[in-house]
Amino acid sequence: MRPLEQTPLSAVRRHPERGSYDRALAYAILDEALVCHLGYVHDGAPVVIPTAFVRVGDEVIVHGAQGGRALRSLAAGGAACCTVTLVDGLVLARSAMHHSMNYRSVVAFGVARAVTDLDEKRTALRALIEKTAPGRSARARPPSDDELRATAVLAIPLAEASVKVRSGGPLDRDEDLSWPCDAGVVPLALVRGEMLPTG
Repeated sequence: MRPLEQTPLSAVRRHPERGSYDRALAYAILDEALVCHLGYVHDGAPVVIPTAFVRVGDEVIVHGAQGGRALRSLAAGGAACCTVTLVDGLVLARSAMHHSMNYRSVVAFGVARAVTDLDEKRTALRALIEKTAPGRSARARPPSDDELRATAVLAIPLAEASVKVRSGGPLDRDEDLSWPCDAGVVPLALVRGEMLPTG
């Protein structure tokens, strides 16, 4: 599998030892995460919105209303930045300045492609539902052609991107090791519960 493209935009500069351009690692993080933050420029101002997404092949797929500002702006050829972060733990140090988090993240840059073919839209939205709730697309009513036409679907290429990972315990200085305070990692995880049925 070819590596992600390392460019001046995607290069990890702060703590480069935590950076990676391993495409398989990026895909694993993207496939686990449920929400991405999508950045773009609208009327000269930066805007970032959270949205559900799915990876299909070498692209990140997002969707929304045809009239929505974000998707309309990106469909017109605007540059996009898509970020995903999984927080694995709170890193509590003896020094207030050395507290941190363990995390896995992906940052991707590119120009979005508008998905207009109804069959491709249907496939992309089915993949999104399957990621959110495996097996659900076989039971739920599929979207009609009119619903598909009313839905904007964008594909952002996964080429110019980077991964950053922090793991392990706190990095206290030697002089802080005797400070009378506990230190360690508080693990965090997203847990899927049982569905609460509604009428």
